[in-house]
Amino acid sequence: MIKTVKTVKQLRAAVAAWRKRGLSVGFVPTMGFLHAGHQSLIKKAAAQNDRTVVSIFVNPMQFGPKEDLAKYPRDLAADKKACAAAGAHLIFCPEAGEMYPPAFAARVEISGVSEGLCGASRPGHFTGVATVVAKLFNIVQADRAYFGQKDAQQLAVIRRMAADLNINTRIISCPIVRGSDGLALSSRNAYLNARERQAALCISRALAAGRKMLEGGARSALKVEAAVRATINKEPLAKIDYVKIVDPQTMRPVRQINGAVLCAAAVFIGKTRLIDNFIFGA
Repeated sequence: MIKTVKTVKQLRAAVAAWRKRGLSVGFVPTMGFLHAGHQSLIKKAAAQNDRTVVSIFVNPMQFGPKEDLAKYPRDLAADKKACAAAGAHLIFCPEAGEMYPPAFAARVEISGVSEGLCGASRPGHFTGVATVVAKLFNIVQADRAYFGQKDAQQLAVIRRMAADLNINTRIISCPIVRGSDGLALSSRNAYLNARERQAALCISRALAAGRKMLEGGARSALKVEAAVRATINKEPLAKIDYVKIVDPQTMRPVRQINGAVLCAAAVFIGKTRLIDNFIFGA
């Protein structure tokens, strides 16, 4: 049966016991309310490592004052079953006070790569992400950590952090997992009613149209971005936060497409903010 621990001391003791046996360790950090996308990360970690740790922690530091921390979906019982089914060995499920005790004062800021896209829309978000992931990396000391490509900017921030801080955990990127209708899986999809769920399909349709333009030879980022926006704007329930084509490592805007690019979108469907993307030319 899968084991759940709540303290750093308990987690470190479990990992130390594995290390004494010469076992490799994979790590999947999550905020819970797990879906098939999370399970794909856990399955890959379980396939590539002897033991797999999954963290479930809704990180308050990465939520802004007007964001959805209090109502972020939670279902620990279902999460435990999902972790077990995907092959995880240990769940780390700390309370906020365990991760951020009263005297906690540290912040990890990654400049440049964190500043556009979601970083511009959600000030302080990536400082919260980098801080908690740095803590988790230090606690778990995994050989490999697994992240989904849906959160492409987050992945770039974590790669930059790991390189700059000489973190010895290898960062593994995993493909976006989609529903049968094409919608990228997200815990926030639970907020959508039936009409909004249908409306949200405009995001994946628009990005598919952008990819088709690139495959057809289009090389003006502005023209592709405009076409993606035009498709999304046909949906009355959709409000665009951003549609941008950027360098997938630096997140800097690209005007003329000559190499690999990330085409990323953030769109409000009703009150729910969803993100999606694709990489072209990699």
